[in-house]
Amino acid sequence: MTRIIYVNGRYVPYADAAVHAEDRGFQFADAVYEVCEVSGGALIDEARHVERLWRSLSEIGIERPMSATALGLVMRQTIRRNRVRDGLVYLQVTRGEARRDFLFPDAGITPPTLVCLARRIDPEKVAARAAAGISVKTLPDNRWGRCDLKTVMLLPACLAKDAARQEGAAEAWFVDGQGLVTEGAASNAWIIDANGVVITRPLGANLLAGVTRATSMEALMRLQMKVEERPFTVAEAKAASEAFITSATGTVMPVVKIDGAPIGTGTPGPRTRLLRETFHQVAQRSGN
Repeated sequence: MTRIIYVNGRYVPYADAAVHAEDRGFQFADAVYEVCEVSGGALIDEARHVERLWRSLSEIGIERPMSATALGLVMRQTIRRNRVRDGLVYLQVTRGEARRDFLFPDAGITPPTLVCLARRIDPEKVAARAAAGISVKTLPDNRWGRCDLKTVMLLPACLAKDAARQEGAAEAWFVDGQGLVTEGAASNAWIIDANGVVITRPLGANLLAGVTRATSMEALMRLQMKVEERPFTVAEAKAASEAFITSATGTVMPVVKIDGAPIGTGTPGPRTRLLRETFHQVAQRSGN
């Protein structure tokens, strides 16, 4: 099936989707993005994703490319044209096309670039992965100081993911200079201690305010599980009874090994499985 991508007002075939060579997103990573889950044809937590996109744009001074209503129409049209029922929709907004210069172009002169694509993901494969659990590898956190912004400056995450893959792991967890886990390369990190307390690092400039993280918090409240937002060490994570990550593409994904060491029984734990089962009962669904 031919894939269709939205680029600056046009829906074009995959092979023809392009931005200018001097687009600042291409040359400077001067751009932000969002990834929203598509489940059963519906967008999951759309409002939270758009709100976070607006915040990221505001923090680095990029204009909104259109209204939230118009953006929702673009996402839905992209999903429909690609016949995606289960998968993801990806949004990227750059500062736009301008002569290469470290200085930002004058405000209002350069319109932002907007790209939107939709891609299928086999839900059965994701479910099978969750049933088995994944492994993570820990690595020193070498990213910039504003990880709370969802920018496209992802080279450290790419390097971390590749290092994890070379050791048979599916995700990397970044560890700060104090030996505390910050977050995953493409996810938020969680553990559950021997008393059943769910622990995740509090929000700050060093980690992203995950949309799936926020919805998982609501699911944990519904399940009446105790949650502590505090930093935890790698040693504490390895001694945990359960661990998991949260992201838009995997929702709640059990972690069964950290640096090769089994977590708990080495299989997805009961609390993590219950949280995964509850997630979509809590998440907001936006239809077509």
